[in-house]
Amino acid sequence: VKALFGHWWCCSLQCFMNSILQCLSNTQSLRDYCLHNSHRRDLNNNSRTNTALMEEFAKLIQTMWTSSSSEAVSPSEFKTQIQRFAPRFVGYNQQDAQEFLRFLLDGLHNEVNRVTVRPRGTVEDFDHLQDEEKGKKMWSKYLEREDSKIVDLFVGQLKSSLTCSHCGFRSTVFDPFWDLSLPIAKKGYGEVSLMDCMRLFTKEDILDGDEKPTCYRCKARRRCTKKFTVQKFPKILVLHLKRFSEARRTSKLSTFVHFPMKDLDLREFASDNSTNAVYNLYAVSNHSGTTMGGHYTAYCRNPSSGEWYTFNDSRVTPMSSSQVRSSDAYVLFYELASSLRM
Repeated sequence: VKALFGHWWCCSLQCFMNSILQCLSNTQSLRDYCLHNSHRRDLNNNSRTNTALMEEFAKLIQTMWTSSSSEAVSPSEFKTQIQRFAPRFVGYNQQDAQEFLRFLLDGLHNEVNRVTVRPRGTVEDFDHLQDEEKGKKMWSKYLEREDSKIVDLFVGQLKSSLTCSHCGFRSTVFDPFWDLSLPIAKKGYGEVSLMDCMRLFTKEDILDGDEKPTCYRCKARRRCTKKFTVQKFPKILVLHLKRFSEARRTSKLSTFVHFPMKDLDLREFASDNSTNAVYNLYAVSNHSGTTMGGHYTAYCRNPSSGEWYTFNDSRVTPMSSSQVRSSDAYVLFYELASSLRM
C-alpha cells in the first residue's frame, strides 16, 4: 500500500486530503467496489451529472492497490475533479478533514446514485404510526431520492424525540446521518472515553426560554426535553471528535479520548436494544499541532493483512496497534462487526 502525493506537491498544505483518502482506501467494501469496477454499473451517465469524480477516485484506489512501484501516487487528476465539485478546495490552504470527507462522499454519492430521476417531494403524514414503523417509512422515503453504494455503507438514521413538559406529548423526527459529531466530555482529569462522548451527544437536553418549541398538542410554545437515539446504525460508522470551537476554530481541545479498537458496543444508544451495534476500528484521521499550524496523518488497518500502518504524506510505516490511540485522534472509522461473528 503506498502513500499518496509525490514530492511535487506541498504535502503540509494538502495533508487533510491525504489523511481522509487513506482512511477511505482502507475501507474494504469501498476499496473492493472500486477495484472490481462495480462503480461503472452505477455511474449516472445522463447529461446533467458529471461522473469524473467517481472515475478519478476509483482510478486512484486502483493505482494504490495494484501498482507494483514503491513510488508515491500523485492524485493530480482527482484533485482537479474534487475542486470542480467543491471549489472551496481550490488552492493549497489547509482545510478541515471532516468537512473534506463530507464533501467527497456527497460528490461520489451523487455520481453513483441509483435514482436517476428524483420523485417530486410530497408531504406525507406518518405521525399516526408507531415509532419503528415511522422510522422505516422515513428511511424508505429517503432511499427514493438517495440510494447508492455510498449510502449503503455510510448512512445511518438518527431519531430525535421531543417531549412536552406541560402535557407529556412526544413527537419524533427521523433524519439520515453520514457521521456523528461528538462533543468531547470534559472531566477533572485529562482523559475521557468515547462512550462518555456518546453519552454527552445523546443525553436529554432541556429546551426552555428562547429555545422553547411549539407543542403539537398544546398549540403553544412549551418547555420540552429533547433526546437523540440511533434508529439505524450504518455499516461504516464515522465518529468526528469536536476538537475545534465551532465559532472561529481558533482553539483546539487536545483531550485524550480513549476509544476501543474492537467490540465498541453502542447498543445502549440504539432506539431498539436488539439492534446489531458492535463495531471494530479500522482507521483514524489524526490532527496534530494547533489550529494555526496543524498537520494531518492517518493510521489505517490494512483490510487484507490486518496490520496497522502510519500514513504521513509520502511516507508509509508499519505500526503497532498499541500506538493507534492518541490525543491527536480526530475522525474515527469503525466497521460494523458481522452478525455471524456475534
